[in-house]
Amino acid sequence: MARLRVGVLISGRGSNLQALIDAAADPRYPAEIVHVISNNAAAAGLARAERAGIAHSALPHPSRAAFAAAADAALRQSGAELVALAGFMRILDDSFVAAWRDRLINIHPSLLPAFPGLHAQRQALGAGVKIAGCTVHFVRSAVDSGPIIAQAAVPVLVDDDVESLARRILAAEHRLYPMAVRLYAEGRLRISDDRVAILGAPAAAGVLFNPSPAC
Repeated sequence: MARLRVGVLISGRGSNLQALIDAAADPRYPAEIVHVISNNAAAAGLARAERAGIAHSALPHPSRAAFAAAADAALRQSGAELVALAGFMRILDDSFVAAWRDRLINIHPSLLPAFPGLHAQRQALGAGVKIAGCTVHFVRSAVDSGPIIAQAAVPVLVDDDVESLARRILAAEHRLYPMAVRLYAEGRLRISDDRVAILGAPAAAGVLFNPSPAC
């Protein structure tokens, strides 16, 4: 059975890209990464793609429209069927979002719709929430909006700072993103009225309390 062809857009270190690369290394995984694109020629994630033998490009970003046209052309040439944003730190042109509608996903370090935009972990700490997490969603033109595919929650600890909370959330991201791509590749996602139904997905068991009910 043919594997889903995935293009990945990055801007920096590419740790979520690496999680996808690692998942795709298993021949049973239903997706493969065919092209990695960065708006930053110095992005460490490009080296990750090179080590994995994946085609990669650094594209200039003179404007949103120019980058969108170049990225769209490169992705289509690679035969990409799904585009995954993995730490891509620019707002995409509306034309790109429209062209890849329902084939463009993102991961964000908060439980959306809470704390969209930059510095989500700092926003969470500032709000005093007891539970934070990450979200994979289909992309729409508004920043960090769109139908939610999957989420993972982590506790916020009393001594957390931005860095420690970010590390805990990132560990969850590395598990959540490959799962979401797998669900897409298996054809198990259905979008209706801006909500995503997942075919054959059992409900999550248990409840995350913070603080513990034993306190």
